[in-house]
Amino acid sequence: MARSAGKRSSSKRKSSGDTTREALRHRGFHPLRWAGFWVLRGTTILIVVILALVVLYRFVNPPLTHTIWSEYRRIGKVERDWVPIEDVAPVVARSVVAAEDANYCLHWGFDVVAIRKALEDGGNRGGSTISQQVVKNVFLWQGRSWIRKALEAAITPAVEAIWPKRRIIEVYLNVAEMGEGVFGIDAAARHYFNVSPDKLSAQQAAAIAAVLPDPKDRSASRPSAWLQKRAAGIRDGAATIRADGRAACFED
Repeated sequence: MARSAGKRSSSKRKSSGDTTREALRHRGFHPLRWAGFWVLRGTTILIVVILALVVLYRFVNPPLTHTIWSEYRRIGKVERDWVPIEDVAPVVARSVVAAEDANYCLHWGFDVVAIRKALEDGGNRGGSTISQQVVKNVFLWQGRSWIRKALEAAITPAVEAIWPKRRIIEVYLNVAEMGEGVFGIDAAARHYFNVSPDKLSAQQAAAIAAVLPDPKDRSASRPSAWLQKRAAGIRDGAATIRADGRAACFED
């Protein structure tokens, strides 16, 4: 008798489940459409949040980045103090532009020529602009995944449209890693040369800019012969972009 009741109960639950599924199908419920709806909704929320942060960071300094947090967890400490661009020697901005993105004032986030050269070189050299590096450092994470690159490509035009070029340089100078655990130009100036960033000479600024592609394995205060040569080229490049007007978009 009990077994018969159990069978009837199980049959009833099964019938109820079938009825529910039939009702959902009758109402137009489709699993793929449901999943697509939530993916679209999640993507929309992500876009809104990122755009809100882009607007916010136009005026408010980013308090922390994923890279700084990761380095702190890895080595236990980081050096970083935010400094306004007005308190940085002008030659510093010219030096990092000469080192990393000589056509910074001539593009809107992507340097097509540099990207083409990077592809021709088999991807062994970087083609990222300073704007792209700011997006990566402030909003994303390090690495070479296609997801990160796609997000970087999507966010960069928004940053270029909302932030002035001078603001992009200011943020870059404060979030870029310029030594192992050394973030920003204030920390770099004091770490390498024991001076404030407004006292950096052209030679010192070029030396700091020279370590940027590989800050963990290079030292501005103890440069190798190769790094000294690179710094000399950056110093000349900084003078050139000042003379030919390619520094006009970020200088007063």
